[in-house]
Amino acid sequence: MRYLLGILLLFTSVTDPVTKIAKSNKLKKQASQAYNEGDYESAITAYQLLLDSLDVDDNKARLNLANAAYIMSYGGENMGLLSGISSGETMVEDTAALNAISGELKFFDIAESNYKRVKDSGDKRLASLAHNQLGVISYKMGEQSPDEKESFTQSALTNFKKALLNNPQNDQARYNYELLKKLIRQQEQQEQDQKDQNKDQEKKDDKDQKDQEKQDQDKQDQEKKDQEKKDQENKDQEEQENQEQKKDDKEGEENEEQKEGEQKEDPLEKLKEKLKEMNIPLEKAQMILEAMKNNETQYVQQKKRKATQRKDNSKPDW
Repeated sequence: MRYLLGILLLFTSVTDPVTKIAKSNKLKKQASQAYNEGDYESAITAYQLLLDSLDVDDNKARLNLANAAYIMSYGGENMGLLSGISSGETMVEDTAALNAISGELKFFDIAESNYKRVKDSGDKRLASLAHNQLGVISYKMGEQSPDEKESFTQSALTNFKKALLNNPQNDQARYNYELLKKLIRQQEQQEQDQKDQNKDQEKKDDKDQKDQEKQDQDKQDQEKKDQEKKDQENKDQEEQENQEQKKDDKEGEENEEQKEGEQKEDPLEKLKEKLKEMNIPLEKAQMILEAMKNNETQYVQQKKRKATQRKDNSKPDW
């Protein structure tokens, strides 16, 4: 009975308009004070009681709830901005902000879901702020998920654009939109440069390969020519040696024939030629030859007789 009475009293306190307003004002004050003091976790608890338990329709409070949850997830540095610029031209990435995703996923879910509710609230100024923060979240998610970076980047760009459409005076959204477009162009240029470099490298590798193949072919052709030249030189030398050998053989044969001819030639004929060269008349030369021939005949006959006569031992040799 007491338990039922307690529930009844609680229900009455919540449904009673006066009590509900008083409690709402108290929670709103507590949440705002905790938010301003940086006690974001207490602020989240108070805002959730106000908006969800008491079902208060307050988009400003809901945006504060989303902001507190965002800070708990990512940290509060550069709230609403992608990164800072140190010199007006050079972009400096906020690495700490990009990598400061908290392990408390519940805060991330609270931030994202409440930003989405605010962007659809109909209040253009608040919708612009919510779209801007959703763009920042998408960008940070892309930094943490390289495989899905392109999809998250396009989502961020779309949210920044919608933020500007809802409120053209939103300087943070304009800054983020222009910066992200610049980052996208740089990325595209880097990718194109890389493609060009790869293409140039492929052309260079192909040219080097063709040059090497040509060098190898030229080397083979030159080696072949050198071998053919060497073979031809050896062949020419061999033919020359054969010709010289044939020539020597022929000259040797001619010399032999000449010697044989000289040996076979009649001495009287040679003497006849000699007497002719000495301008001795032919008749006189014939007489000399005849006399010499007769003398030679007598000499031969005498040699034969001496060889056939028996030696007389009673007579002296002389």
